[in-house]
Amino acid sequence: MPISSSSAQQENLLHKHHGSLAIFYGSRRRKLLYLSIVAFSLALFLFARQTYSSTDVLTQHLRPPSEPAAISHTNFDSSSPTVINAGPIIFTFIIWSESSAVEGALLLKTILLYSSRPSDIHIICDSDAENILRHRFSLVQHPLHRVRVWFYKPSWQAMLDRIEREGSIQTDHSAGLPGLMKLFIHEIVPPTVKKSIYIDTDALFVSDPALLWDVFNSLHSSTAIVMGSHPDQEAPEWHHASKICSCVMLLDLEKLRSLRLMDSSIYRDLGGIQALSPPAFRAKYGLPGGDVTGRYNNVRLGDQGYWWAIVDYYPNIFEPLSYDFEVTSCLLDTYLTGLGNELVPMEQELSYQIHVQGTPQEGKVVLPKLLHFNCLHGTDVYMEWSGWSDPTNGLTIRWGAALAYHKGFKWIWLNQGKAEDNLQILTVHDVVFADQLEASRRIKSLHS
Repeated sequence: MPISSSSAQQENLLHKHHGSLAIFYGSRRRKLLYLSIVAFSLALFLFARQTYSSTDVLTQHLRPPSEPAAISHTNFDSSSPTVINAGPIIFTFIIWSESSAVEGALLLKTILLYSSRPSDIHIICDSDAENILRHRFSLVQHPLHRVRVWFYKPSWQAMLDRIEREGSIQTDHSAGLPGLMKLFIHEIVPPTVKKSIYIDTDALFVSDPALLWDVFNSLHSSTAIVMGSHPDQEAPEWHHASKICSCVMLLDLEKLRSLRLMDSSIYRDLGGIQALSPPAFRAKYGLPGGDVTGRYNNVRLGDQGYWWAIVDYYPNIFEPLSYDFEVTSCLLDTYLTGLGNELVPMEQELSYQIHVQGTPQEGKVVLPKLLHFNCLHGTDVYMEWSGWSDPTNGLTIRWGAALAYHKGFKWIWLNQGKAEDNLQILTVHDVVFADQLEASRRIKSLHS
């Protein structure tokens, strides 16, 4: 039907009803009056239809469901934030062995539980860990937000070879060789992964991970590494490496690649820019092996000892992380914060806090967002620590209920999305490190 009618169509419509109207009213005067009213009403109706059936309005109603309706640009509240489609939160983890996977699974569960955005999860792991995590993920067919998972499986020999090419580092830490791979995350995941959150497996979120991811937006342009900073901690036997914690890090992987964080015999042979780490290691620990021919045997805390040398030597690439994201049980008693009086005011909560004097957190209330259950000695899986069964234990009083809730939260309860939402998984075998890829590129360029 056309949107408007001609005057001739209107006249035909009136004449069609003329006979019946004359009989009903019986007088010419009353008939003319009624016809005038009808004509006016019809004209008003047609005008209204023309006005309110514009192309824009009709298009909104006829547009298929898959096509979003037009958005008005009218700003009713100038103080309202602009709504944008945020990209995924990107995580990288090193999860090696069954016990590490059991811990990491709980961390991953809390990411899916609390995240307000899609998640891209990159996991450097062995087959045992992949099998355990795949089983958990198989229970989640429709997460609330899109989830993509990549399993990277470097061989043990490949990791040994990369350490050999670096030439100076080694570790006696319990995390072993896989733990040192935290220094090479930027070389294992592809260059398309430009930034990521790294977290040790003995942790869990109690808030939206987007809050941690958004810290990237407030960093200085030179910053490449963010982690907890504890300048109040004194441990000369560790060269004071406890002044930081590499358990939770924001890593600008693109910057670490361009700065060439770690050295390699391949890089030394090819020339070009010098790696950041060698002068930092020498400044903190002297010559490797005491004579440049050996390896460092005086570095404690595994990868954290090497990270400490780097950020202490290059302070311009480092920023401290709020303790909100590192509520740690290791030596610091979770700063004496925890579940309890729900109505406590900020000033009173601040007065309770410990281990914050002389740190970047001094004068700021710790508002827990990520719990880190480290230093629970005597168990491979922190959830199985004997202290959780002791109702008088301080850590159990503060955080035992939180652990019990998240541990008991069923994976199938994470199926909160629509039918089209899914969880995608890809395995990357035979990982090749970035220094090897650089050598391959140079060879190809010479033959091209």
